[in-house]
Amino acid sequence: MLNDAIRTTQYGPTTKQSRIRTDSLQLTTKATMNDDLGFDLSGRTAVITGGYGTLGGSMAEHLTKAGVRVGVLGRRREPAEEKAAELQEHGPDALPLVANVLDEEALEEAKATVLEEWGQLDILINAAGGNVAEARTGDGRSIFDVPKEAFREVVELNLDGTVLPTQAFGEIMAEQGEGSIVNISSMAAHRAITEVPGYSPAKAGVENFTKWMAVEAAQEFGEEVRVNAVAPGFFIAKQNRDVMLNPDGSYTKRTKTVLQNTPMDRLGDPDELGGVVHWLCSDAASFVTGVVIPVDGGFNAFSGV
Repeated sequence: MLNDAIRTTQYGPTTKQSRIRTDSLQLTTKATMNDDLGFDLSGRTAVITGGYGTLGGSMAEHLTKAGVRVGVLGRRREPAEEKAAELQEHGPDALPLVANVLDEEALEEAKATVLEEWGQLDILINAAGGNVAEARTGDGRSIFDVPKEAFREVVELNLDGTVLPTQAFGEIMAEQGEGSIVNISSMAAHRAITEVPGYSPAKAGVENFTKWMAVEAAQEFGEEVRVNAVAPGFFIAKQNRDVMLNPDGSYTKRTKTVLQNTPMDRLGDPDELGGVVHWLCSDAASFVTGVVIPVDGGFNAFSGV
């Protein structure tokens, strides 16, 4: 309505055909402006840990469609190969990388593979992580019943699983003098969320490491090596499906509570992470480092009143 009104004011009444021509011109101009403004990622290379998971896989798909060559890193060969093959159908080259994010030797082998195949690395997304069932409270288990081993396991998976890939792949960026690292945090790092006593401090550690690494990178390796994070709100993924949904597909009591505290009154779609990640990886965010961006439908902003 508004666009039509503007065109009518400037050029008089428009026919459907003239509107189509005008809209096409606007889209072309917008695409050119995006390239000029630094949003173009075509020709770049990325490694995404947890790249065949729900959230990591969605980010991989977005970057592939933006012209990025993507290395899909995960512990299991078959899903990594399947995801890489899927990505190749929609964009440039994709590469399966089999490595546990806690295995330094395997990470070094994956790093060598990336350099051998592509000779560079522009983007690292640390999307591997998750919770450990034994580290949860609730259903009769209190914080005093959580085994030390389970607590340590979830901290290692999320915090160490971010630091170690950053050490491996970030070294490439340090030597190049450019690159973008995007870590994945959580609302559990911002708010006290029940039942996740290990996951919460682990993700808080990820955010602190993000800021520390951003400062280190800028001071030691140059301003073009940037480190940021995204803090997703509530999304349904493979790992939390049983917590968020009942067997019949309806929302659990926990999910209903989440929605009551989310101003947009809905859960996120994994595809909605792509735009923020794209921006952070692009030259359009060239003066942005050390930040954590919530993608949460307003959950973190809402006071509950």
